[in-house]
Amino acid sequence: MSKNLSLAVAFVLTALAFTQQAQAIPNNGAAGAKVLELLAICLKKLKGLAKVRLTDARFIWTEPHSKRLKVALTIQKEVLTNTILEQTFEIEYLVQHGQCPDCARLAAKNTWKALVQVRQKVPHKRTFLFLEQLIIKHNAQKDTISIKEVRDGLDFFYSSRAHALKMQEFLAGVVPTKSKSSEQLISSDTHSNTANFKYTYSVEIVPICKDDLVCIPLKQARQFSNISPLTVCTRVGNSLQLMDPATLQTCEIPPTVYWRSPFEALASVTDLVEFTILDIEPDRSRTRGKYLMADAQVAVSGAFKSSKAGDLDDSMMDYEGVGATSMIYHTRTHLGAILQPGDSAMGYHLTSANFNSDAFADVPTHFIPDVILVKKAYPNRRKKSKARNWKLRSMAKEAGEEGETSSARGAIGRMGGRDAKKVEEDYELFLRDLEEDPEMRAAVNLYKAADVKMGDEEKDGKKTKKKVQYAMEVDEAAGPSHDGADHGHEETDFPEVRLEELLEEFDEMTLNTGDDDHVEQP
Repeated sequence: MSKNLSLAVAFVLTALAFTQQAQAIPNNGAAGAKVLELLAICLKKLKGLAKVRLTDARFIWTEPHSKRLKVALTIQKEVLTNTILEQTFEIEYLVQHGQCPDCARLAAKNTWKALVQVRQKVPHKRTFLFLEQLIIKHNAQKDTISIKEVRDGLDFFYSSRAHALKMQEFLAGVVPTKSKSSEQLISSDTHSNTANFKYTYSVEIVPICKDDLVCIPLKQARQFSNISPLTVCTRVGNSLQLMDPATLQTCEIPPTVYWRSPFEALASVTDLVEFTILDIEPDRSRTRGKYLMADAQVAVSGAFKSSKAGDLDDSMMDYEGVGATSMIYHTRTHLGAILQPGDSAMGYHLTSANFNSDAFADVPTHFIPDVILVKKAYPNRRKKSKARNWKLRSMAKEAGEEGETSSARGAIGRMGGRDAKKVEEDYELFLRDLEEDPEMRAAVNLYKAADVKMGDEEKDGKKTKKKVQYAMEVDEAAGPSHDGADHGHEETDFPEVRLEELLEEFDEMTLNTGDDDHVEQP
């Protein structure tokens, strides 16, 4: 810290010391050491003091709020042979507040030393929503001075290059990435041979997410233990884990191997279709971890509902027509341990899909199944407007940040405009993934939410129950139906978030300082 700041900090201690002893400096304790340190700083400010002999120096009491310090000095100097002249005089100092160079750099806008640009070229924000929770859990954002949202990711600004390198290493440990760096010369001093640089680190995340359908090129599939080209991404950590649902064969793809010959996902979770399990036959002899091989008969959800031909809409997809929905598909799935006849599951309907991919076009037709099931669905539970008893934290956002157009939540969703609704949908899907995946839930911190009562809101002149999703609204497809139809009983195997998994909001709690220990007994 600068000397001016030291003066400002020690001013209160000085006033307190001289309130008790007007002209004496305490020679013991922390207060005395601070006063002596302040006196030494004041004496160093004087010019020409080295030419005389200083015999005495003491503070003179001043008003604590005057921002003034007075020092009485006694000096001696030999003017003639065996003749010494002694003089005492007062010096007045003005206390001014100041900042150290690092604090001044933080207070000024658009001043940063290093920048980490995190990007992922996917049409959703679910990866960054999960990454935000990992950063909060490991407190990796403590050295960040500012966060800015851009189109395909986030920018993290730092006042030190070491802090940016630490964030880069953290990202490489939790998601598959590739990085490159650059530096820009700001100023240089040829006399002292020093230079001032700004450093930028570009971090790109693999554009494949959990539950995505991936079509590996045939040549690369042979290198990955001769796995089937059509796979499902089951886990994303510091590497990708792909699984063939028909054989339970898996392969681990490190980021270095992926970026050597990258490939993109064939379809994402937004392309999932809901299917109804008609029959399933598990094969207990073929298991891998929590997955169990099974043969299943499925049909598109709602295929056997009675409907008139005139009720069909022209905007329906191909698989929503009468001819396609009445078909029964046979497929092999890795979800034999959790699926039962009558359950619903989300999967990719390859029969009615059209992919613009050279790798998919090279796959032999007999290797392409009609349906690939990805995860179990809970439609009856989703139709109930039940508030969650848990919530997530968000990284604090800086007010008035450049490019910020809305007061949305945390680091994700600041752009506003048309992107706001898309971020809300992604956030709701992310919350559902946390509910349905205990392994994913274990990687983040969940906090207890306050008791929220379902309020009434007026819609079209009628009062309906307000949907509470903690800053998120459920889409109409997932909301309660207004036609009074019975949607069946709630699924008994829905993975509830247990109370033991939730943490307390310690920021909102206050700890007693011990003053309440002496309480009078009635």
